[in-house]
Amino acid sequence: MRRPVLWVGVALLALVSTGCSSNTSGMSAKDAAAPPQAAQQKAPQQENAGQAAVQPVQEQERQLVRTATVDLRSDDVLKAIGEIKNRATAAGGFAGQENSTKNSGSVTVRVPSAELDRLVRDLTSVGDVTRSEVRSEDVTDQLVDVEARIATQKASVDRLRVLFERAGTTAEIAQVESELTKRQAELESMQRRSESLKGKVALATLTVQVATVPIAPPKPDEPGFLSALAGGWNALVTVLGGILIAVGAVLPFVMVLGVPAAVVLYLLRRRKRVTRMNEAA
Repeated sequence: MRRPVLWVGVALLALVSTGCSSNTSGMSAKDAAAPPQAAQQKAPQQENAGQAAVQPVQEQERQLVRTATVDLRSDDVLKAIGEIKNRATAAGGFAGQENSTKNSGSVTVRVPSAELDRLVRDLTSVGDVTRSEVRSEDVTDQLVDVEARIATQKASVDRLRVLFERAGTTAEIAQVESELTKRQAELESMQRRSESLKGKVALATLTVQVATVPIAPPKPDEPGFLSALAGGWNALVTVLGGILIAVGAVLPFVMVLGVPAAVVLYLLRRRKRVTRMNEAA
């Protein structure tokens, strides 16, 4: 009697895992087997619990991933990059990738998100800021979704561990252990995703490009006669190239099928002409 129950439990857990994003994924086997009256009594409680779970999500602080890019002009590139790294460290961050020469360079630092705006403003004392851009990406919904999936996956892993302890035969142990390993790997992947998002929210990324001369933004191409002529010539070359490719693709078929067809057509016309001449004679 214990083996069928164990197989049924594994099957139920597999079904629950495929629908972890639905509203009914958290229903246990006991709730599913409960009579209709009991289910009706539990419905208001589940609805209140769902509202209590959604309320903190709506009221919580928005989780933002912040990044900034600054172009800086300085007579001493190496000194400016060193000053930027020191200020990032003093703000509670750290320096990341750096690539610098005597005339130009760049450095990427990670600083607490709350310190990003102040650090960008203070860069004016390091050199001449020619361009500054700050961006924010809201990942609140992603974090809420990942945390909900982690909670569901943890419950699934715990239930599988209980079934693993109750397994009696080698086949049961192998099947439950395989499913448990799969669920555990998925849980660890979700946890790494959550930690990565939280890390990006906690620490903003600042990239500073430093040069001895102002870094000019790329100029858009101005339309003119020469540019229009060049564009038309490129279009013509492209069309001719396409035609040549099509001819090259059709030519083998013409050689194989066209030549015999032409010979047959020539013989038929000659025979018809000879027949007419005989009839006239």
